[in-house]
Amino acid sequence: MEIRDIFARNLRNRRNEKGLSQEGLAALANLDRGYISSLERRVYSPTIDTVDTLAQVLGIEAADLLKSEKANRPSRKQKNAAPTEE
Repeated sequence: MEIRDIFARNLRNRRNEKGLSQEGLAALANLDRGYISSLERRVYSPTIDTVDTLAQVLGIEAADLLKSEKANRPSRKQKNAAPTEE
């Protein structure tokens, strides 16, 4: 999967998780709604500054918008690991 596809999917998913419309996200990020739509449809690739701005508005790390779904999921080993005591 290309990085543009990964970014587009993550942006849409995170925006929806926050309950934001494209217009709402655009307003908070001081971007055009059409640009948000174009990012989610893979028409444009964002600059690193835009990735950072969108991540800040969404309350996540910029890297989270660029990670593949596989990288975001804990491995089977991690899921089944016993909790550690501190």
